Amino acid sequence: MCPETLPNRRSVRLPAYDYASYGAYFVTIVAHDRLCMFGDIQDGVLTLSSLGAIMTEEWLATAALRQNVELDEFVVMPNHVHAIVWITDTHLGTTTGTPQRAPTTRRFGQTTRGSLSALINGFKGAVTRRARTDLGIDRVWQRGFYEHVIRTDKALAAIRQYIVDNAAAWGEDDENPANVRPR
Repeated sequence: MCPETLPNRRSVRLPAYDYASYGAYFVTIVAHDRLCMFGDIQDGVLTLSSLGAIMTEEWLATAALRQNVELDEFVVMPNHVHAIVWITDTHLGTTTGTPQRAPTTRRFGQTTRGSLSALINGFKGAVTRRARTDLGIDRVWQRGFYEHVIRTDKALAAIRQYIVDNAAAWGEDDENPANVRPR
C-alpha cells in the first residue's frame, strides 16, 4: 500500500509514556477476525484447542525468555487472551529499579527493545510460527493489541479478579460471537 492509501489509525497508547518502564500492564490480544480458535467454554470452564495449548505454552515461556518480564494472572478465552504482565528492572536484580527511558522519536510501527510492544510482538510471532508449523494455520492474531497501564493496587486487584472471572462470564462477554449485535 502507498502511504496515501494506508488507513488512518489512531494510537490508543498514552502519549509520551515509556512502555519499557517498570510497571504492570493489562493486555488483551484478540484472534484474527475474532474467530474462536483457542478453545471452547461450557458451563464456565474452558477446554483449550491445540492452538490454545500452544498459546498457553508460549505465554508461560515468555518470562523465561525475557529477563525483564514477570507474568501475573492470565486467561485464555475462545478468541482472545487477557493477561497482566510486569516489566521489571533486571539490571538491579529487583522489580524496583530506575525505569529505562525509551526514545520518543520512534517511527510508527517500530518497537523499542524491552518494551511491552516488543514483548507482545515476540509472543504473537512465536505462536504464529508454531501454528503454521504444527497446525497449518497461517493467521492467528488481529493486528495490534489492547493495553492498560495499571497504576494502583486497587486497579491491580480489580483486573486480577476480572481475569479470574472471565471464563464464567463468557455468556455476557462482548467478544463472544453469540453476543454480536448488528451495527
